[in-house]
Amino acid sequence: MVGSVHMNGSVHGANGTEERLDELRRLLGKSEGDLLKIVSVGAGAWGSVFAALLQDAYGHFREKVQIRIWRRPGRTVDRSTAEHLFEVINSREDVLRRLIRRCAYLKYVEARLGDRALYADEILKDGFCLNMIETPLCPLKVVTNLQEAVWDADIVVNGLPSTETREVFEEISKYWKERISVPVIISLAKGIEASLDPIPRIITPTQMISSATGVPTENILYLGGPNIASEIYNKEYANARICGSNKWRKPLAKFLRQPHFIVWDNSDLVTHEVMGGLKNVYAIGAGMVAALTNESATSKSVYFAHCTSEMIFITHLLTEQPEKLAGPLLADTYVTLLKGRNAWYGQMLAKGELSPDMGDSIKGKGMIQGISAVGAFFELLSQPSLSVQHPEENKQVAPAELCPILKRLYRILIKRELPAGDILQALRDETMNDPRERIEMAQSHAFYRPSLLGKP
Repeated sequence: MVGSVHMNGSVHGANGTEERLDELRRLLGKSEGDLLKIVSVGAGAWGSVFAALLQDAYGHFREKVQIRIWRRPGRTVDRSTAEHLFEVINSREDVLRRLIRRCAYLKYVEARLGDRALYADEILKDGFCLNMIETPLCPLKVVTNLQEAVWDADIVVNGLPSTETREVFEEISKYWKERISVPVIISLAKGIEASLDPIPRIITPTQMISSATGVPTENILYLGGPNIASEIYNKEYANARICGSNKWRKPLAKFLRQPHFIVWDNSDLVTHEVMGGLKNVYAIGAGMVAALTNESATSKSVYFAHCTSEMIFITHLLTEQPEKLAGPLLADTYVTLLKGRNAWYGQMLAKGELSPDMGDSIKGKGMIQGISAVGAFFELLSQPSLSVQHPEENKQVAPAELCPILKRLYRILIKRELPAGDILQALRDETMNDPRERIEMAQSHAFYRPSLLGKP
């Protein structure tokens, strides 16, 4: 194969791929015969797809790179999922032939008949992510011992939900005490925590990782974009941004790019990370509205107008130049509303097929990160120290009081004092301001609060 590298970094042919791998190996100081070790921690949909993309692109260079994925052991696959998985296998001739060739098909027959149990880590080795059964991946090297997975890894990919990131990386830090080299960490997590003392501020997954491990922020990056994991693996054209220090983001963007997956780079790590969490908040409400109005285009557009005005209002609190985020934020919000798990969760709540009491980890979908983000954003923006001038009542109010959808979602999902159907009241309130006025208010006042992102 003749390789050719294009100006946007996409590569055709094995030669260009190997050159990119060699370039990253040199940057990480790898000598000949010394494997570049990459491990994805967490095996949700995006974490599994990310590992599979790397395995497909670079896995055949066995003497130069090792790509593995860690997930917890012991999670059983229930009977209905095993039956569905069997249907998926038999509908794909390539997958069927692969399993037969690997002598792995019989266990799926036995599981379908109820004669044996399957485990999530076991099926992941064959390319099946428990949260994304209908999209078979390439076979993956799976590790269930966290210490074995990470202790000498050069690049660690955080594929965990934001709600689990701190705990797992605190454990990882125990295995890195004797390390000489500092690993590079790429976080895929979209979500935030709120810290209220001594001053209200947002804590992002990359900050959690740095705090837990002591790895300098220069070596921690965030990758996100408007995409759906299964569609990326099926080679739908997609793009993403990797954000962080100049030292690592540019070479990693080049390393991660593929003809169907273009990766740009940006220096603004924390703000992009926070925006990734913010869109999940409003995606849940969008799903509710869609289900409650029988997919009414008019109702969904009304909701979209109000939720985007609230997001724009919040971005003015978080960044000095919010206009730079408008495109990426809206694109990420749009794809999440169309097909994301948070919008799906909102639909299931509104239909009565799920309830908030069932928690935020849902069978077949994984962690619904928008739920914790609703709580974090509302509690943060309810702090009196962040008060802004009310446009009509000539008094100071907490920012959350000017975000009626966020407030309603908090009462539905966190306080659990209102039914899902009550989200429509936030749209039908006759006293609600024109969403344009909220945007104008944000643009005409000195709203920026650098302390929210831990800045002086």
